[in-house]
Amino acid sequence: MIEQLKKKQNMIAALICALGVALNLLLGLLVSKLGIPLYLDTIGTVAIASIGGYLPGVIVGFFTNLIKSIYNPTSLYYGALNVMIAVFATWAAGKGWYKKPQGIFGMILVMTLIGGGFGALLPMFMQDLAYDSASLSKMLYEAGISNRVWTNFLATLLMDLPDKAITVFSAYLLQRFLPQKYYPFFRFTGWKQTPVSEESELRSHKMRVRLLSLRAKIIIVLSVSLVTLSVVVTAISITVYRKTLIKEHARLAKGTAEIASSLIDGDRVEDYLRRGEDATGYRETGNLLRGILANATDITFLYVYQIREDGCHVVFDFDTADVEGEKVGTIIPFDEGFTAYIPDLLAGKEIEPIITDDSYGHLLTAYCPVYDSGGKCVCYVGADVDMGQLREMQQSFLMEVIMVFLGFFVLLVIFVIWLIRYHIILPVNAITECVNEFSQEDDSQEALDADVKKIRSLNVRTGDEIEKLYQSICEMTLRQTEQVRNIRRLSESTAKMQDGLIITMADMVENRDSDTGAHIQKTAHYVGIIVEGLKRKGYYPEKITPKFMSDVVRSAPLHDVGKINIPDPILNKPGKLTTEEYEIMKTHTTAGKKIIEHAISIVEGENYLKEARNMAAYHHERWDGKGYPDGLHGEVIPLSARIMAVADVFDALTSPRVYKPAFPIEKALEILEDGRGTQFDPKCVEVFMDSIGEVRQVLQKYNDPKGMDHYVQTPV
Repeated sequence: MIEQLKKKQNMIAALICALGVALNLLLGLLVSKLGIPLYLDTIGTVAIASIGGYLPGVIVGFFTNLIKSIYNPTSLYYGALNVMIAVFATWAAGKGWYKKPQGIFGMILVMTLIGGGFGALLPMFMQDLAYDSASLSKMLYEAGISNRVWTNFLATLLMDLPDKAITVFSAYLLQRFLPQKYYPFFRFTGWKQTPVSEESELRSHKMRVRLLSLRAKIIIVLSVSLVTLSVVVTAISITVYRKTLIKEHARLAKGTAEIASSLIDGDRVEDYLRRGEDATGYRETGNLLRGILANATDITFLYVYQIREDGCHVVFDFDTADVEGEKVGTIIPFDEGFTAYIPDLLAGKEIEPIITDDSYGHLLTAYCPVYDSGGKCVCYVGADVDMGQLREMQQSFLMEVIMVFLGFFVLLVIFVIWLIRYHIILPVNAITECVNEFSQEDDSQEALDADVKKIRSLNVRTGDEIEKLYQSICEMTLRQTEQVRNIRRLSESTAKMQDGLIITMADMVENRDSDTGAHIQKTAHYVGIIVEGLKRKGYYPEKITPKFMSDVVRSAPLHDVGKINIPDPILNKPGKLTTEEYEIMKTHTTAGKKIIEHAISIVEGENYLKEARNMAAYHHERWDGKGYPDGLHGEVIPLSARIMAVADVFDALTSPRVYKPAFPIEKALEILEDGRGTQFDPKCVEVFMDSIGEVRQVLQKYNDPKGMDHYVQTPV
């Protein structure tokens, strides 16, 4: 049942995300209707993020606020905070914070700082947002915390703390009681290939690279691109918004000035200046203008000036909350910002709205002329808009854009990371891991075949260049394995032919010596026993390699090849050799060396005959330097020759000769022991003695006449 459901994993994950969004919305509406001072609109987000990972959590968090913005537009600005909470919940769950009480407490605090801390900052910069904790903030203010910023911040944190505690505890309960076998259904997957184990995926994620991983490079490029695009779009948006804002408020100021000018009787302006409030209609006109100023909330100042050479003569000027209006008849000097417009103002011409930054502040000013019945401009109505107010509106707009962009940004980054993870990173790393492990330790044919099967079992199906690369690697490894198989077959055939030639040459020599009795077979076995013992005990590790061991065992039958040059009367003499005859017999070492060196010169490259030469030339050398032909001593004697010396002497002692009977094995071992450190390498004698059981088996096999018929070449 579980395996069948896994085939629809993405569909189930999407359904779970939809349920998470629905849970957030329903709980949010419920506490709102009941008037409970909680939100509970992140429970689904945190629960799904903690189990399903970054993408499901971010989707639930973002779409919760996106849907809420339909009936509560300000919710869209808090979407970024919900997304940040989802990202943190995923990270904390991955770090095992749910497994420890301090981890759970830490999650509550961090989520409170994200939701309440950052949430408290938004209304400071956004005009349309109000604090949900206004009543609690008022209580703190009355309790003695006089700083409004801190009271709002602290009140928001205190209000958000129980909400996040309930949220984290709910997610903990879900993790605690939901069986882990259902966890995969909370996650989206784009991995269409053969599933990889969690251990393999973890190794793939931690795979070392020289500088930056492909994943890191893609994330860096993506982040830089998105940030650059966001900055450019935001800058363009702010620029356009600022121009539009100034244009609209210029139009508003112009329209306000025009309305105000229509209420002023131009023929009475001179009377207003002479008599002030005592002039007929002055108070009534002033009340009408004051009403216009009160209703035009975006207009900071409204006034009526008559422009003369000596300055601006006040006709009407109204008090505001911050500035007291000038009395009628007051002369106000021209500000520097108006210098360029004074000639036109004196001439009674209309001017476009202007922006100045002078003693009255940074203002956007629109002037509208007032005419008398004769068509003469008698004064101007001025309407000012505070540019500081426009800056606050720009700041609010910027924060709105950033918060909306941030939510989309995180969602897009998480989605792209998920996409590249399953369609680039996982396939590439899985292929890389298989290629790196391709017969890394075991180069046997079975290991090569197993590695090919492992690579092909990945079944990468991305449908792009990565899949083509994967198919090429599969074909390459398959061809390489087949080539190795063919090379090994050829090598094995060549080796068998070489071994056959060695045995044939050795048999030719042995057949001339009537007393040797399976000498080459037994000595080859003894050599194998000694070299295995040296390896087992860790002696001469730099020398005893698999190749050396193979070369020594295969070369052993050629150690007496030089006897082919010894005359039969000397070789098969039944009695003791004379001094002259013994000197001739000793030449079989140098003769063997010359024969094998000639063979080496014919065969190019490294080959096992070099050890055959050493064994043929020096197997009669002694550890104490009293041997022949060169009187070498100690480790100066090639190791293969020292090994053969023990094997050759032991076989000579335990085999019958025309001039002596076979010694008992105990006597032969006693003679070897006596020669340890004088005639023989002590380590070679040691391992030979330790393997006496195997030695006895060889003796039993070849001393039994039936055993001679069952000769099998010593394994290489």
